[in-house]
Amino acid sequence: MNEGTVQVKLVFADRGSFHEMFVQVPADVLDRYERLIDALREDPEVTHAIHVDPKRLVAAYVEQTVATP
Repeated sequence: MNEGTVQVKLVFADRGSFHEMFVQVPADVLDRYERLIDALREDPEVTHAIHVDPKRLVAAYVEQTVATP
């Protein structure tokens, strides 16, 4: 996972309903963290691009790796 990006599926709870969102995260960022949630909340490269509300986030999954051309 040293090249490209990884598609991550985020699942949020909002007043009893759930919705999902897909984001792209650099693959090498995931190599720097033991847990995906830590990368989403702490890595400057990720937090600069997306905001994750930890109170509403209920799940995060790596969906697929996308290679860069």
